[in-house]
Amino acid sequence: AYTAARPESGGDFDIYALDLAGGPERRLTETPGVDDGPEYSPDGRWLYFNSTRSGAMQIWRSRPDGSAPEQVTHDPDYRDWFPHFSPDGRWIAFVSFGLDIELGDHPPNRDVDLRIMPADGSAPPRVLTRLFGGQGTINVPSWSPDGRHIAFVSYRLVR
Repeated sequence: AYTAARPESGGDFDIYALDLAGGPERRLTETPGVDDGPEYSPDGRWLYFNSTRSGAMQIWRSRPDGSAPEQVTHDPDYRDWFPHFSPDGRWIAFVSFGLDIELGDHPPNRDVDLRIMPADGSAPPRVLTRLFGGQGTINVPSWSPDGRHIAFVSYRLVR
């Protein structure tokens, strides 16, 4: 699964999928705004992504075909991006921006939080660390194979 803007979407970013064996591109989301950062759960039962469909960038999930979307994060003080599963499927890590950014933006050079929550939703997200980063901090799956560590990018500006 991947994110793209196509002419038929009116410039909105949606989630699409292609089968590795070939075949046509399939559009999985079709809502105004931005759907981005798709990642399938390790068991293949869910597709997680971030979306502005609720009016704030939050984490959502749907069935692998895009049906039955439901919001996962609901914190009005954060804009959540790039959900990534632990290898055992028990945890989701993501980067959270403050409200000082545009709704569908995830810029660099910001104070952000790396947060984690149980994939089953049994507890709210908690902050793992606060850092300076933003775009590029955790854009790709970053868990160690044993699920004990998460790699992320933090930096400081040098003048």
